[in-house]
Amino acid sequence: MTDTATEPSLKRVMGPGLLLLFVVGDILGTGVYALTGRVAKEVGGAVWLPFLCAFIVALLTAFSYLELVTKYPRAAGAALYTHKAFGLHFLTFLVTFAVMCSGLTSASSASKAFAENFGKAFDLSLGEGAAVTAVALGFMTLVALINFRGVGESVKLNVLLTCVELSGLLIVICVGAWALGGGHGDLSRLTDFHAAEGESAFFSVTAATALAFFAMVGFEDSVNMAEETKDPVRIFPKVMLTGLCLTGVIYILVSISSVALVPPAELGEGDAPLLKVIEAGAAGFPLWIFAFITMFAVANSALINMLMASRLLYGMANEGVLPKILGRVHPGRRTPWVGIVFTTVLAFGLIWFADLTALGGTTSLLLLCVFTVVNIAVLVLRRDPVEHKHFKAPTAIPVIGAVACAYLASPLSGRDVADYEVAGILLVVGLLLWLITFVSDRNNKGRSAESRAK
Repeated sequence: MTDTATEPSLKRVMGPGLLLLFVVGDILGTGVYALTGRVAKEVGGAVWLPFLCAFIVALLTAFSYLELVTKYPRAAGAALYTHKAFGLHFLTFLVTFAVMCSGLTSASSASKAFAENFGKAFDLSLGEGAAVTAVALGFMTLVALINFRGVGESVKLNVLLTCVELSGLLIVICVGAWALGGGHGDLSRLTDFHAAEGESAFFSVTAATALAFFAMVGFEDSVNMAEETKDPVRIFPKVMLTGLCLTGVIYILVSISSVALVPPAELGEGDAPLLKVIEAGAAGFPLWIFAFITMFAVANSALINMLMASRLLYGMANEGVLPKILGRVHPGRRTPWVGIVFTTVLAFGLIWFADLTALGGTTSLLLLCVFTVVNIAVLVLRRDPVEHKHFKAPTAIPVIGAVACAYLASPLSGRDVADYEVAGILLVVGLLLWLITFVSDRNNKGRSAESRAK
């Protein structure tokens, strides 16, 4: 047995500034770049309202994460909190697999957004069928090859990528301010609420919020950096809350600029809504530059999520909850090649059969289910005191957060049925893998017992 006490600890290199950039960079990405138009399709000109609601729900859940990460400053996230709170290996498996699947759906949506912006950047007429799908599949193949080579995302690279992603959104905000200051655009659209036929205003907003929540996810990943952060108990609360507030303000300003310059119905067509905003507000701006910025932003999202998904699958295989073959490492590249192939094949299926709205909706659905469990875990773990001081959320916040997340994940919110279909297929795959592992382990134990008896 290896003595874990002799293992080196992770190096604490992240101060408040780098951690803030990590939080902001992880939240920014595919959601706002690709789904602003789809949210506008749900509610019309009041597109800012679902983003505001999504921000509030994310903020409530962030308080729960802050209590847990300062109480248990270790790099494991939702899986650790679930296991500590409930001690049920199967529930921990479901939470972990849901997080992995959310990475796959997020990466697949990024691939579709990449394909749309690829056509705009190179002035190609890809349409909305086989050509866009082919580019998305080709891009995902490239991501898999980079993943196989073992490219790691360093903190310095994350700073660069964050600056690029942020620059694109600031361009949209500045173009909106410039155009509106010059008398262009129509701010009256901001109060032009449009509910889907047969739906009440409340259900239209909650359905759009369930989709817009995709743009707010990512802050939860920062808790996995706890062991590499200087004094996490002290700096995590103010940094995570600051990062969430910054991105929330940016998203609302982007949504205001978007709907003021482009009619909601037009904004909802295609997978590159912010390009339409730039074109409407600054006709002389070279669109190919913004298309490349968008491509870079969503490409980063895809790579980070596929890296996470393949490594998480590898870890689950090594823990014995998935077939061991999924944990195989390539002897030359030292990367989990079977896990990479498996997650890439699943991503291919998602790209081929699901549209961008379903992929974004499924990502938010899976994470809302995880967030519901985390909010409940906070309350359960109050009975497990620790010796050091840590952040403590007011009891009402995780209660409200759990109810809000559970509601947005439920059919009562008006969520599209396609979200449940995609999530259900992915979880069935996970359950089959878990069952295969369970039966295999049971047979192996039976054979071992028989051999000992002989």
